[in-house]
Amino acid sequence: MKKNIIYIVAILVIFLLACSVLFNLNKGNNSNDDRNFETVKLSEVAHTIFYAPMYVAIEKGYFEDVGINIELSLAGGADKVSAAVIAGDADIGFAGSEATIYVYNGGEKDYLKTFAQLTQKDGSFIVARENIKDFTLNDLIGKTIIGGRAGGMPEMTLEWSLTNAGIDPKNDVNIDTSVAFSAMSSAFIGGTGDFVALFEPNALQLEQEGYGYVVASLGEIGGVVPYTSFFAKSSYLEKNEELISNFIEAIQKGLDFVHNNSDKEVAKAILNQFPDTSLDDLTKVVERYRAIDAWPLTTEFSEDSFNHLQEIMINAKELDSKVSFSDLMYEK
Repeated sequence: MKKNIIYIVAILVIFLLACSVLFNLNKGNNSNDDRNFETVKLSEVAHTIFYAPMYVAIEKGYFEDVGINIELSLAGGADKVSAAVIAGDADIGFAGSEATIYVYNGGEKDYLKTFAQLTQKDGSFIVARENIKDFTLNDLIGKTIIGGRAGGMPEMTLEWSLTNAGIDPKNDVNIDTSVAFSAMSSAFIGGTGDFVALFEPNALQLEQEGYGYVVASLGEIGGVVPYTSFFAKSSYLEKNEELISNFIEAIQKGLDFVHNNSDKEVAKAILNQFPDTSLDDLTKVVERYRAIDAWPLTTEFSEDSFNHLQEIMINAKELDSKVSFSDLMYEK
């Protein structure tokens, strides 16, 4: 009997030791998996449903699939995004490609290059205080519109659109550039301006709350440009070719998901990114952006679209002459 007890105890001890070894092995494997993930500090210009394909890539685990852990931060302006990347506070910036041009012309030695686009149209909508049927840009003549930061893509696209319609943006319309991007909705609600150019879901929220009516899409009017893109310092791109390739792969999967799924499925995928917005409202906004062809089929963009962006900048007197596409476009 005593021998049996000793035998049983011995078996239990061996079993526990085996379990302990297996646990430590598994723990070691998980630790190795963690070490294989490379963290990328990504600074975004704004947090809007307009950037749905990127949020899909995050929420669906497409970045994790290629070994990337995204550390997302909100800068609140393309100038702030580019400053964060140059200072090393962010690895990759996400904003309008105009930011790379400003940095390049500023003489920065380790300048920024764009390596992928996410949107190809302006994502803002013109909101009016009154429901103007058959709205045209002529309805802005003699009025005040809150346009965003001077030198930012939304404001410059607005100026180009007015000029293209034969309207002088400096004299025929009062474009208010004094209001911070984050305060544009509240300023309009408070009585500033006759119109405001807003991204979603802010435009939809103003409609639902009875403060205004969406009367036009600047994306439809402004044409195809690399409106919001990913960029990094030249040195970072040279040192991280594989990572950049993997990053692009994840973003491409996000674009593919958006193009191959319904508005509601896209809304479901990004719901965690917008906890204060209902699924129904998210679906409506995705539908609105899809209707203006906001998202490209691929992350690549053409020299023509890059030149159109520069034409918009030149029209706004923010650029004297065009910069070479090859100088600011990253190619492996």
